[in-house]
Amino acid sequence: MSDYAPPIADMRFAATKLAGFSEIAAMSADDLNEELLASIFEEGGKFAAGVLAPLNRVGDRQGSKLVNGAVKTPDGWRDAYQRFVEGGWNAVPFDPEFGGQGLPWLVATALFDLWHSSNMAFALCPMLTQAAVEAVSKYGSPDQKAAYLSKMISGEWTGTMQLTEPQAGSDLARIRAKAVREGDHYRITGQKIFITYGDHDLTDNTIHMVLARTPDAPEGVKGISLFIVPKFLVKEDGTPGARNDVRCVSIEEKMGIHASPTAVMQYGEDGGAIGYLVGEENKGLAYMFTMMNNARLSVGLEGVAICERAYQKAASFARERIQSRDIAGDDPDPVAIIRHPDVRRMLMTMRSLAQAGRALAYYAAGKLDIAHRAGDAAVREAAQSRVDLLIPIVKAWCTENGSEAAWNGVQVHGGMGFIEETGAAQFMRDAKIAEIYEGSNGIQANDLIGRKVSRDGAVEAKKMIAEMREIDAALADSGETIAGLRANLAKSIDALERATDWLLAQYKNDVRNAAAGAMPYIRLWGVTLGGWLMARSTLAAQAALAAGESDAAFLRDKIVTANFFGERILPRAAAYEAETTAGAASLMAIADAAM
Repeated sequence: MSDYAPPIADMRFAATKLAGFSEIAAMSADDLNEELLASIFEEGGKFAAGVLAPLNRVGDRQGSKLVNGAVKTPDGWRDAYQRFVEGGWNAVPFDPEFGGQGLPWLVATALFDLWHSSNMAFALCPMLTQAAVEAVSKYGSPDQKAAYLSKMISGEWTGTMQLTEPQAGSDLARIRAKAVREGDHYRITGQKIFITYGDHDLTDNTIHMVLARTPDAPEGVKGISLFIVPKFLVKEDGTPGARNDVRCVSIEEKMGIHASPTAVMQYGEDGGAIGYLVGEENKGLAYMFTMMNNARLSVGLEGVAICERAYQKAASFARERIQSRDIAGDDPDPVAIIRHPDVRRMLMTMRSLAQAGRALAYYAAGKLDIAHRAGDAAVREAAQSRVDLLIPIVKAWCTENGSEAAWNGVQVHGGMGFIEETGAAQFMRDAKIAEIYEGSNGIQANDLIGRKVSRDGAVEAKKMIAEMREIDAALADSGETIAGLRANLAKSIDALERATDWLLAQYKNDVRNAAAGAMPYIRLWGVTLGGWLMARSTLAAQAALAAGESDAAFLRDKIVTANFFGERILPRAAAYEAETTAGAASLMAIADAAM
């Protein structure tokens, strides 16, 4: 039996009340409406709970294994993947010309909320394929699109992103994989590490998106090119042919996501793998960022998903675990621990972080759709600027929340949480990688202060801050039940604006001072945006109650959860501001050798 209950009501609420679904649907297919959205979510929820969730512990215990040079995934994995493809789930957001369904990224994002929550290790495979499809769709030649897209969009073939090398982690300027031109293709040699689903037994072919250097390429990131390297070369009839010269030589033993094969890939043991240049030489990093930005949104969603799953498990345990009497009562008999205030504090923290993170991820996905679909170029440009600002925040803040929630989930279980049999520890182990994937959260923070705030003089950041301030007047008439949310949100926005002004000045004068505050600054953004969206949730829930919408209990709980966030989570903003503006002196004062 699955212990996962898809949060369909909250998904629908976030999509329709907060993320602009109606506006996006108007830009999309004529038959896209809230009823169809509800049906998609319901069917997705059934697949997640009935097929993927029961395999989550199986995958954790068995892991993927390298057997005779090939990767074997856990029991049930291949069948689940085939059902995933047959259900059309892989094709949701892609171009109908190549077999996609053409639905908005908002819908695809919400579905990945389900996939990651029910089975994060499984969901990583279609997540990476999705990123590869985006790169080929945007930068591939007509022949490359014809050869690869339809099968990648259907999920019949999967895709990977291959950046990292042993000497080049996040510093892509140090990439040394070589690509030598040979007629209409290139020969690729070198090694890539930490490649998610670099090899597996789920499909007949895998299309690797590989960064490498040509012989005369300039040094640094300006000399990187992007290549399509199929596991099996594709014959003229579109079927897999000869095996290419690329092999998985080992898979990593990891802390978590054991079922996801993290591969070391070797190119060129027999003359070099055949690869096909995507776009122009030396522009590969720019092309790869198309994949990375979408992947960063998806990784942020992993944090949301783990929040949800850890919360559900902890709440279920807390309702059943009988221990200690009620501190506020006279009855000496023990009660379920869900009655104890500190357990409630942990559960409500997990619940509110999941809902605020979901709202933020869906809001970003909605802006991504507008950037792609709006008829007015100025509207598209404005939406893309908002997406660019939000992506590092979604990735960093939501993944940290996933780790915090999973940690609290173990704590709620007490000693049982430390025992693997309960399953609570798996979420903690699985969650951590999301803080590292697709550029660690520290890199996201540096990206935020450098490229997204300082580069344009905080123009987009100030627009977002001004937009958040507009909610104060609307909240004034919302009653005393959310007084804490309103007051602390105003304080958080003030703190964010002051910190932004301080960082702008420091970035010009002493960049180390700005970099020293980058991580608390991105947290300040996350908690303030979360508070703003929880405030919007309150207004939407109150309006729905006044209109007599059916699920009154759910709507009232939304308001309570939002106010908890305002009272208990938003006050973190003051500490984040203080840490952001503390400067670098105490960080840099001790000699390297003394650390």
